[in-house]
Amino acid sequence: MTDVPPQWARGTASRQAHVALPPGAVEEEHGRDGFYGPASHLYRLHAPTAWTAVDGSAAHRAYDTNGLEPADDLWPTPLVGNHQVSVGVHRMVEGRSELLRDADGDQCVFVHAGSGRLRTEYGPLAYAPGDYLIVPRGTTYRFEPSVPTSLLVVEANRSRYRLPDRGLLGRHALFDPAVIEVPEAEAVDEVGEFTVVVKRNGRDTRVTYPFHPCDVIGWKGDLAPMRLPVDAIRPVVSPRYHLPPSAHTTWVADGFVIATFAPRPMETDPEALRLPFFHRNVDYDEVIFYHRGEFSSRAGIGEGFVTFHPTGLHHGPQPAARARDAAAVADADAGTGSAPRFADEVAVMIDAREPLHPGPAAEGIEVAGYVDSWTET
Repeated sequence: MTDVPPQWARGTASRQAHVALPPGAVEEEHGRDGFYGPASHLYRLHAPTAWTAVDGSAAHRAYDTNGLEPADDLWPTPLVGNHQVSVGVHRMVEGRSELLRDADGDQCVFVHAGSGRLRTEYGPLAYAPGDYLIVPRGTTYRFEPSVPTSLLVVEANRSRYRLPDRGLLGRHALFDPAVIEVPEAEAVDEVGEFTVVVKRNGRDTRVTYPFHPCDVIGWKGDLAPMRLPVDAIRPVVSPRYHLPPSAHTTWVADGFVIATFAPRPMETDPEALRLPFFHRNVDYDEVIFYHRGEFSSRAGIGEGFVTFHPTGLHHGPQPAARARDAAAVADADAGTGSAPRFADEVAVMIDAREPLHPGPAAEGIEVAGYVDSWTET
């Protein structure tokens, strides 16, 4: 049995976090280690995001990646990153003739739009919107889009992607590892001039072959490109308690995690919070890419947008999102409507332990006034 840390309670507070808040109060979680460490809940008279102004590098930011023109570049366009992780966008129309080999890190690719084939030396993987594609460091590959394609690319610098420990839920929770697809060997037996562009320490080296580099007739082992469709993810939920984002972790790497907010039932207990609780980032910078659906805690953020919440400032549901949810509940109570029972959204969250820094491309697609969307009028 594990030791139970001390639990202090002072003043007016709920006995159960995220349930039966004191009348007129809002709840904020002040926690450590990404919802895994020590935490306290503060019950406030005002939303901690109800600021009148924010000025500084810790301000929340949003980016509209739809403003990036498809360019068929070799590598993704970086948006934010640090020495352990880079988050970028790759938009292509026809793809490139060169093959690529990233010697700097594993790539986790999320397909936002488009379809086609990921050609790898292990064999091909078909892709479609909502697919995760893992390309291990050092793999030779290229994207062969059949229609214009838009990708979110998260590079793990000098690290590799692993499945998270599911703890008491067991290793088959959220998705069974058996649903992950790996390529069937498919040798390309062609002669000609083929170029592989190797990225090492952020710089390119071009290698030319007189034969197609994807000439593998077979392979075996436990390292390979992988495909995980988001529709195969079965989120763990509770009708009586709002689970933290860590419950939706999909991939882990050194210094960061990737979580998936997939369609899921909402809480039905009338005393339980339905929207994400207010919290302040203390140990992790948070980035969220919005793929599709109506995002329960956000208003004014559309598909293909990226939000960036650095450590230090509170965040949580925006006033417009809280008003939308409250109106739906009131209509249900009055018998004139039904409160939403389903969060119909798909979003990808990256939580990074070390501070993230916006890249040059981010400034050109930044959504003006995003931090002011929490200001209550």
